[in-house]
Amino acid sequence: MSAVPSLERLNTASSGNALELRGVSRLFGALAALSDVTLSVRPGERRAVLGSNGAGKTTLFNCVTGDFSPSSGVIRFFGEDVTTFPPHERIRRGLRRTYQISSLFAGLTVVDNVYLACRGVSRNRFSLRRPRRDDTLQHAAESLVDAVHLTAVKDRLVGELAYGQQRQLEIALALSGAPRFILFDEPAAGLSPTERQDLVQILTSLPAHIGYIIIEHDMDVALRVVESVTMMHNGRIFKEGRPGEIESDPEVQELYLGGGHG
Repeated sequence: MSAVPSLERLNTASSGNALELRGVSRLFGALAALSDVTLSVRPGERRAVLGSNGAGKTTLFNCVTGDFSPSSGVIRFFGEDVTTFPPHERIRRGLRRTYQISSLFAGLTVVDNVYLACRGVSRNRFSLRRPRRDDTLQHAAESLVDAVHLTAVKDRLVGELAYGQQRQLEIALALSGAPRFILFDEPAAGLSPTERQDLVQILTSLPAHIGYIIIEHDMDVALRVVESVTMMHNGRIFKEGRPGEIESDPEVQELYLGGGHG
């Protein structure tokens, strides 16, 4: 397993990455939630960011999406410096995110939730006209509902769905508007074993050009849906490698897996 790459080496790399963080830190008063994080993810790459509670994973996501501004460092999205961009500008450029806490329209149907998400990132998002039967966004919504295995419940109110189905719906919302890269924040949290198997199938079936980073406490889910892993500890990158390398690493097992992960 390779050691954490130096900042100097990454500074000389090409800008052909989907996402680049260079020397990113985030302070909350005297607390350093992130310390000098340097990370590169290629277009189409699927990566897990793992670590114990307090490792800095969610703060990392918040800096990438623009919910938090980094205290120092640079963030590039497909070569463009987006360090100071607000969240909506990053969304316009194809960045999407799911959250640990659901934010859905419980009084609307599944397909209407997805339609609104598609409409929200379209040029006609401020139009008050009702969608016609041949509305391309309506067709896109139907396709996304099918992609996350919710066609059977597409006309049900979201408030009537099981928790696992609501998490699947969040993935459909993240897929709206042709995203280029997605941040998945603990999508398996609270799911049953069967629902987790379904989640794995959904994530592995995403179009190959869509890269993503997944934060996940369920190692069995995370390591099955990614090709690379970044381990964080105390706001810093601890180790990086392929899933098999991370899973078998003695230090990782001691710190994060209790030494007994099979």
